Formats: sequence, structure tokens, C-alpha cells
Amino acid sequence: MMQLISLFQEAGYTITFASTASETEYSETLQHREITTRTILLNNASFDSFVTELNPSIVLFDRYITEEQFGWRVAENCPNALRILDTEDLHFLRKAREEAFKKNMEIDLFSETAKRELASIIRSDLSLIISEAEMTLLKDTFQIPLGILYYLPFLFEENSENVPSFQERQHFISIGNFLHAPNVDAVVFLKNDIWPKIKQQLPEAELHIYGAYAPKHILEMHNKKEGFIIKGWAENVKTVMEKAKVCLAPLRFGAGLKGKLLDAAINGTPAVTTSIGAEGMYTIAISREDVSAFVDASVPLYSQEKIWKEQQKEAFQVVAKHFKRENFSKDFIEKINRLQTQLKQHRQAHFMGQILQHQSLQATKFMSKWIEEKHKIKAE
Repeated sequence: MMQLISLFQEAGYTITFASTASETEYSETLQHREITTRTILLNNASFDSFVTELNPSIVLFDRYITEEQFGWRVAENCPNALRILDTEDLHFLRKAREEAFKKNMEIDLFSETAKRELASIIRSDLSLIISEAEMTLLKDTFQIPLGILYYLPFLFEENSENVPSFQERQHFISIGNFLHAPNVDAVVFLKNDIWPKIKQQLPEAELHIYGAYAPKHILEMHNKKEGFIIKGWAENVKTVMEKAKVCLAPLRFGAGLKGKLLDAAINGTPAVTTSIGAEGMYTIAISREDVSAFVDASVPLYSQEKIWKEQQKEAFQVVAKHFKRENFSKDFIEKINRLQTQLKQHRQAHFMGQILQHQSLQATKFMSKWIEEKHKIKAE
């Protein structure tokens, strides 16, 4: 989100950040970036007045649930505003993988969440997709038109590669917000299955776990003797990442791009991850179930400088080739400008979005339910 805000500001846009969420100690200080912040309410007509008065030329929705809540209000009050959905990652894909993992069953993508999220994508003028793998899924499996999708990954400046050396680093690191279920599962997986085997071969090594909002059962895993250290929130990712020798990310479900792996790459910290973690990252991955392979990759990477340097170099090359900011920023703003000048034609070309905005799709259902409830009250 901060990268998107930066792109729009550089293009000359004035930003108003409206949210239903309360600020916390971990919140970005947007006011320092000349961004106006507003608190908005769910299911409240005050938003109609707010957005009408603001009269934005572009509205960016942070994930599909936000578009569900406010998209129709924007469409009614500011019909000429370009509506962009930032998917972050495909929630229905992440949820389907989590359910399949926990129930040990085949993945089922065709869920109620998929219906909701895909409807949100179709209603929006443009949806930002963070992973090429998810672009392919939307195009091939769900036949979503490419004209309303735009691939925009995490963006980074070119690496200076001026980072601490192999000898200047120590210990392993794992990092991730604990409000995100895949991160919680990864730490449990590390504690119970992976770390004891690594520690057995590298008795002096420690694993430092960083992340905000750690629940009680994660905090209770802290064990200095085992070298399993719960550090909590990291105020600066760069500071903790470039001190570590290897990043461990044994993600068993999830979607999108994994910010922790890109943070590791740009800070010169080689990483070991799973097939889920590596999706869209152009890197070698290990099967999510293969504990032995994960350990066998982690130990030599930590202990052998030659292997460590080779993987660090590959990671720098991946960032430069696939996530370099200047390769995307100009094209993105040009895409936005074209859509704004051709919005009517764009919506006509993708008329299904307007169909999904039509009130009659749900009006008969809810009128029937309202009458049903009315009859129940009379009967009582």
C-alpha cells in the first residue's frame, strides 16, 4: 500500500487515506507524508456525504471486502471515479489452501469466498494482481478478462549490494505478522519439526522470530536453551534482516508474493522456503511437507560461505530482473491515465462489471426475505 501511495504521489496526485480501522502503535504515520487521513464507518450514509464532497478522480480499495462495503457507494455518488481494487493476494486461494492443508484434502477453489472476490474484481475498473501465478489462475481457470487485470508486484529500487558479509552475520531469522494465519503455522512448524533438527547440527545457532501481535501460544514457545527466541515486533525490518545469516520461511499455505522473502533478498539474506513461499518469486523451493529437505538446505546455507554467496547473488539478480521499481512505475501511471480518459469505452468493453452493479441482482432475493420476516412477525 505504501508503494502504491508513493507511485500516485510522484504522479502528482493528492492522497486521502480513509479507513474504518483504528490506529495502533504499528500504524504508518501518514501525516508525515502529506496524506490526509479520515475515519469512515461501515454501513453508514455518512460515507456518501464524505465521498461526494471529496469527489475523487480515483478510488483504490484495499482488498475485496473493502470494495464490497464501499464500492457501490462510490459508484452511486462518484460514477466518474476510476475504481481500482488492490487484491494484495487472492484471498479465496489462500483460504482454499489453508482449508485443504488443515483437512488434508484436495484444494477446492470454487468457494463462496471465490464468488465474492471474483465478483469484486469484475465490478472494479481495474484489479491489481501481485503475482504472475495468480494472473494465470484468474485468466485460465476463471476466464477473467486481462483488460481488467494489471500485474503489479512488490517494487524495489536496485540493490546496492552493500550489505553485511557472511562473517558479519549470525543466527537464523523468521519474520511475519501473527495476524496472518500462514505465519503462525510456519512458526509452529519450525518449533515442532524443523528447528530441533537444525539445532542438532548447528548447536551454537539461534532462530530469532519477529512479528507483531504474537498470540500467547507463540510467546510461550520462547526457549533460550533451545535457541528459539521470540523477539516480537521489529521496528525496522532492514536492521534485523541484514544481521541474520539465513531466513527461514516454511509456509504451508498462503497466496500472493511473500514480502519477507523479498525483504530477505534485498538485504542479502539467503532464504529457505517452500513451494507455496516461492510462488511468483523465481526461486528454488522445497515441498512444504519435506522437513528433511528443508533442513538439508538450511544447514549448509548457514555454514558454508560459498553456497551462501551463490544464493545471495541469485537473489540480488531476481530482485533486479523482476521487481525493479523503474520497470513498472511509468507503465502503471500511463495505464491509469489511459483508463481515465477512456473510462466509458473501458466499461462498455467490460460490461459485466456494470451488470454486477445492477440492484436487481439481489433486490428480488432481499425483498422476498423481507416479506418472509414480515409474515413471521404477523404470525406471532
